[in-house]
Amino acid sequence: MGNCAGIEVKDVCKSFGTEQVLKNISFCIPPGSIYGVVGNNGSGKTVLMKCICGFMKCDKGMILVNGRQVGKEVDFPDRLGVIIETPGFIPNLSGYKNLKILAALKGRIGKTEIRETIEKVGLNPDMKKPVAKYSLGMRQRLGIAQAIMEDPDVLVLDEPFNGLDRYGVVEIRSLLKELKAAGKSILLASHNAQDIEELCDHVLDLMI
Repeated sequence: MGNCAGIEVKDVCKSFGTEQVLKNISFCIPPGSIYGVVGNNGSGKTVLMKCICGFMKCDKGMILVNGRQVGKEVDFPDRLGVIIETPGFIPNLSGYKNLKILAALKGRIGKTEIRETIEKVGLNPDMKKPVAKYSLGMRQRLGIAQAIMEDPDVLVLDEPFNGLDRYGVVEIRSLLKELKAAGKSILLASHNAQDIEELCDHVLDLMI
């Protein structure tokens, strides 16, 4: 273990009561690759992602992100960008103000990086409209901006194309290819077979 600089999952198991959701899951996502995870609803995709992010503890096995063991050496991996379920934002503030507040927590980036990231996902950083009035697709784009704005090494993206129209899907696929080319390790869950086929180097199928 520890030879994979991106995400390394080794023999991970997770149960809820008598139901085993994850059973001996192992894979490695090195830098510059996209690993897809597919499966029916309830197959454990989101559970796996939450374990990798440190939001949930696995029962057995170990998870390393950038060489550090989640839940032992680090609670929440550093240099990690995440979309899991619907991104939560302060509804009465603009997208830019939401990201500015989030960026201030770590102080790694400033106004320029925030603006550039908002533009990169196809939104206008000067738009004053509050997030409460965003469409589902606009909110999803803002969630992607939040995940990538601090230039993380590792991305965990649970259904990042939710709510996007056809044009938006094409744009975000292109963005993920750019991030892969920049050396990011990306774990991606999508119900759309075309997303997985076009973007992913390897696929983990979590069947019930």
